[in-house]
Amino acid sequence: MMTERPLAVTDFKKMKEQKTRITVLTAYDACFAYLLDESGIDMVLVGDSLANVFQGRNTTLPVTIEQMIYHGEIVARSVKRAFVAIDMPFMSFQVSPEDALRNAGRMVKETGCRAVKVEGGTDMIETIRHIVKAGIPVIGHVGMTPQSVNVFGGYGLRGKQNRSQVIEDAVAVEEAGAFAVVLEKIPKELAAEITGKLSIPTIGIGAGPECDGQVLVGADMLGLFSGMQPRFVRRYAELGDAVREAFRRYIDDVRSGAFPSDKESYSE
Repeated sequence: MMTERPLAVTDFKKMKEQKTRITVLTAYDACFAYLLDESGIDMVLVGDSLANVFQGRNTTLPVTIEQMIYHGEIVARSVKRAFVAIDMPFMSFQVSPEDALRNAGRMVKETGCRAVKVEGGTDMIETIRHIVKAGIPVIGHVGMTPQSVNVFGGYGLRGKQNRSQVIEDAVAVEEAGAFAVVLEKIPKELAAEITGKLSIPTIGIGAGPECDGQVLVGADMLGLFSGMQPRFVRRYAELGDAVREAFRRYIDDVRSGAFPSDKESYSE
């Protein structure tokens, strides 16, 4: 769905109704935000996955509000058409609905992002309602929620033993006022059922092809990391290999004296 104007919250419900799949990727800096926008992406998510990609951490838990605001402002400023949303980091919304609203307001006001994403289902009903009532759009996130990794004991598949709970969570998120919901790492059949039940778009990550849209971490789908990749990631490029090769060639050229050449030097 290409538009000349920036995409708005209302566009995503129309996309679901028209069966136009929604495209979402993460970005944390100006370079990738600009490239995503130029490519025609629908939504750019400033994810708390910056803890893994940008900071090299094992979980998303250490990311602070200040760090999210820093990266969110850069991304939002670098995008013209795409809708920019930002993750609320761990402990920025769990304390109370009032605390969550203060933090959400600060994140939107100081970054220019147009929505916040909140992990959790039935336990976040009042929090989502509180934020939405204040005029801040919310994206929900149910299924495997990375901020609860210590409760889950890892990043395993959700929705097999607790199928009814995931459905209840997704329905609760919609009823609380969220305009979209991320379904992470749940069986494709369950994701299809939830997508059919909800009037708001579902954005899948490891949730099969029947969701209204898909999201991936940009660095994962570009092949920038050589470590273990989740099963649900399709690598559209192997940029890590290309970058390493470019670095090696630079090192060789500097050491051999081939760089800089006369063309890359100035004369009196």
